[in-house]
Amino acid sequence: MTDRQDHGDPASAFNAIDRLLDRVASLCRVITGVSLVVLTVIFGWLVFGRYVLNATPTWVEQVALLLVMVIAFLGAAVGVHEHSHLAVTAFRSAVSARMRLVFIVTTDLLLAGFGLLMLVYGAQLTVFKWGSMIPLIQMPEGLRSLPLTIGGALVMLFSLGHLMRIVLRRDLRRDSIEE
Repeated sequence: MTDRQDHGDPASAFNAIDRLLDRVASLCRVITGVSLVVLTVIFGWLVFGRYVLNATPTWVEQVALLLVMVIAFLGAAVGVHEHSHLAVTAFRSAVSARMRLVFIVTTDLLLAGFGLLMLVYGAQLTVFKWGSMIPLIQMPEGLRSLPLTIGGALVMLFSLGHLMRIVLRRDLRRDSIEE
């Protein structure tokens, strides 16, 4: 088989997509981890400034709100990718294998649709708010909803990736269909 034929193989194309999704999830994990560390450090600075220096740094609250958005939405997307989101597996475990597949596909379709809504409406909100500034830090207000937009896109992509795994019979979820 030539290289040209190998690139046209759906399985090898999916492997490349799957590796890319894994890398994106890893990058999100790093970003959320760094954001959490920065959040902890700036709150330490807030306490030090307030009680030791008697000068409260007022910008900390606004930066903390941005960081919480990053942690929440990128972290949720990683949860979808790693199957650790709030999916209820008790119902799937209590039904037949065929019905379990229906539940799994339905869950992934709903998550993809929800991610699409987050993407579309988050992007509209980001564009709408981009012209105004966040008080005290003078950054565009649209940055508050940008993590919602990016998180929505990732939830949608990760859910579609799960559906591709099901179609290619590569779904490795513990509660997925036993063959």
